[in-house]
Amino acid sequence: MLKIGLVSVSDRASSGVYQDQGIPALEAWLAAALASPFVTIARLIPDEQADIEATLCQLVDEEGCHLVLTTGGTGPAPRDVTPDATLAVADREMPGFGEQMRQISLRFVPTAILSRQVGVIRKGALILNLPGQPKAIKETLEGLKNEQGETLVPGIFAAVPYCIDLIGGPYAETRPEIVKAFRPKSAQKPPAA
Repeated sequence: MLKIGLVSVSDRASSGVYQDQGIPALEAWLAAALASPFVTIARLIPDEQADIEATLCQLVDEEGCHLVLTTGGTGPAPRDVTPDATLAVADREMPGFGEQMRQISLRFVPTAILSRQVGVIRKGALILNLPGQPKAIKETLEGLKNEQGETLVPGIFAAVPYCIDLIGGPYAETRPEIVKAFRPKSAQKPPAA
């Protein structure tokens, strides 16, 4: 079964100043998008590089997560250290994920170029830094569609299941009306009965 770590990075939410919106947004989107069974392990932590690094390592190394999605802490402000922590624990960088997230966000705001979101592999897990706002989380995962439901700009999640296949994780299927996972024909399995 696919195991997904969800990490919301926020000084104020982690100290109770306001309610975290990142983890509920991720949980709701994953429940709508994934057709395969999955479990999540959630963490709400402050913008502290050592805490972020330790949390990512714990989710991958001890909990056995195949995918870790972070939200928050990806801008240029001094306290925004999520990408720095992610790169510090990475075995390999996957630059296409960050490039595509910025491409999607640029459709809405010119400040998307200030985002430092990254995608990396640590051992057998894919770690992705997502934006902090629920609307932006959905857009970057799902992509942008026209009124007819046709994809205008692919979301990053279309590539996630195949990436997980390639690094040794479980085969996961998506609901194509939300996001259609792309795999080459040679990597596709027949639909589950």
